[in-house]
Amino acid sequence: MAIGRSLNYNRAWATSAKINPHADIMDYSQLLTDKTDIILKNWIEAVRQDRKIESADTLPHSAIENHIPHLLAAMAASLSRYQKTKIKVIIEASLDHGFLRAEQGYDATEVAREYHLLRQVIFLELEPELLAGTTAEVFRAFRLIDAVVDEAIAQCFNSYVAQRLQELQQIQTQLQLTNQELNRLVSANQENLSYLAHELKTPLNSIIGYSELFLRQGKKQPEIKDTLPGIEHIERVLRNGRQLLRLINDALELARADAGKIQLNLRQTNVQSLINPVVEMMQPIADAKGLKLAVTSDSAPKQVVADGQRLQQIVTNLLSNAIRYTESGSIELSCRPVGEANWAIVITDTGIGIAPEDTNRIFDPFFQAGEVGKHHFLPDSTGLGLAIVSRLVTLLQGKIEVLSEIGVGSTFTVILPLEVKILQAVS
Repeated sequence: MAIGRSLNYNRAWATSAKINPHADIMDYSQLLTDKTDIILKNWIEAVRQDRKIESADTLPHSAIENHIPHLLAAMAASLSRYQKTKIKVIIEASLDHGFLRAEQGYDATEVAREYHLLRQVIFLELEPELLAGTTAEVFRAFRLIDAVVDEAIAQCFNSYVAQRLQELQQIQTQLQLTNQELNRLVSANQENLSYLAHELKTPLNSIIGYSELFLRQGKKQPEIKDTLPGIEHIERVLRNGRQLLRLINDALELARADAGKIQLNLRQTNVQSLINPVVEMMQPIADAKGLKLAVTSDSAPKQVVADGQRLQQIVTNLLSNAIRYTESGSIELSCRPVGEANWAIVITDTGIGIAPEDTNRIFDPFFQAGEVGKHHFLPDSTGLGLAIVSRLVTLLQGKIEVLSEIGVGSTFTVILPLEVKILQAVS
């Protein structure tokens, strides 16, 4: 039966004029060229249906096809008696195939499976003609097709492995950089935590110490609680308790800001009515130091869309900071428009000033500008005010600028939009 079917195929093939008239052999090169489209179509379908090549499930037709047409063209050239084998074309096509498959996330077994299916589809499509050919030509076709596919697999895996190694090197480099950054952050956090622990320990020790002293004295001398020393002890406890509470609240506020958990309450806000209460609150503190506190807000916009509470926090912290670092002279607060869409809050002092090398660090938590070992913070300072200001300004879609000169003073300028808009989260 096989011999009879072979004879029938030979007769059919002879009548189709696909026989080389010079050598009386079949032209498999032209045959493969003619069947390239159907081979590609059937191969892609086989790849899509093969459950062992899951990476192809989400790829479009063109991405699966890849460089296989070039490989088939090179294979056809290899089968021709009239052209030299285009090994270079095979190598290039296979290298490109391997690189792309690595980028597409294929694993090695999936790549090998693709070539296995390609070999199957090629022989399946050529089977009728192979059965109709002579034994010598069939062996030659089988040998060449296998050789081309084997070479393609080898070159493909070379490029696939090279791409994978490059990806691993990139990942290793990125991991090293990430590790360095994590170490830096851990170190920075440890420094901040150490400083915070130190700052918490001071008022806590004072609270505990004066509380114990007052209790001991109260037990020994009940009348002491109504005397001046007793009242002073209570005031010290309250003062340190308030300082501790401020420090904790500021630390929590900073943590919320860094975690992106501060929610804005945006509404129409009158700038004048927002600033006046803050100035009234800070006026006694300035008076106690003999500082002139001047406010110029005539040019301020009447209404802005913002979070009034956060704006007051910004102004309060900046004024408090200016008073704290100014021993004599004045503090000036002014508001003015900036272009058509922005406005500015400007606070200028005649304080100690900031060294140029410290300007970029004054918004870091707990950073203290000035000489080493010489702290200018007053007892009620938490060292977190400017860090909170910086984060709130960013949250309100603005920016803060600083101009300062040692011994002359500093100017903080906060530029904000007239209308803060709710930013849509990117999914």
